[in-house]
Amino acid sequence: MLITHLRHSCVLAEHDGTRVLFDPGTFAAGFESLTGLDAVLITHQHPDHADPERLPALVAANPDAVRYADPQTAKQWNERGDAGEWKVIGPGEEIRIGAFAVRGTGGRHAVIHPSIPVVDNTAYILDIDGKPGAFCHPGDSLYIPSERIDVLALPAAAPWLKLSESVDYLRGVAPRIAFPIHQAVLSDAGCGVHNARISEMAPEGTGFTVLETGEPVEL
Repeated sequence: MLITHLRHSCVLAEHDGTRVLFDPGTFAAGFESLTGLDAVLITHQHPDHADPERLPALVAANPDAVRYADPQTAKQWNERGDAGEWKVIGPGEEIRIGAFAVRGTGGRHAVIHPSIPVVDNTAYILDIDGKPGAFCHPGDSLYIPSERIDVLALPAAAPWLKLSESVDYLRGVAPRIAFPIHQAVLSDAGCGVHNARISEMAPEGTGFTVLETGEPVEL
């Protein structure tokens, strides 16, 4: 599978000609010029995962791409009406998008603070032929799938997250390989500190790699 990290939580996954984009949010960079997408998938409603300014243009440039999101986000974008029709994918639901079987799981955003309402968050698992659990994008959650995950997009920094929690999540999932996402909230120095600690404490058998923005990598 070919993975391109477009900063923060925005990830492009490609396999056998199918191109799926996750979470084109305000901190992402480079998704604006994408065409030929088969799907746009959004984990939850926060702007850093669904940019209200740039998302409509992305949809217009990819009119054949199907669009899925958690229930609350789909409702919001359908009410806006400026980014096409959005369908719901939630926990336990599965759809087929080209070479990918896309499964929704999880369901809720991590708690930021008890005074802030918890919103819907669909974590996505991609299966490819012969490899279930080929990729997992958990959005803003620490949902641990009850199956083997091959490649994990690892939330590595957030207002709702401690470094130790990111490490424990990585150990809980124990994928073959993980790369950090959701780090636009850190300085460059902070990213270096977080990534060094995560790499040191990754479980045995898990590779940890930092992807350069916009550079496709075969994982």
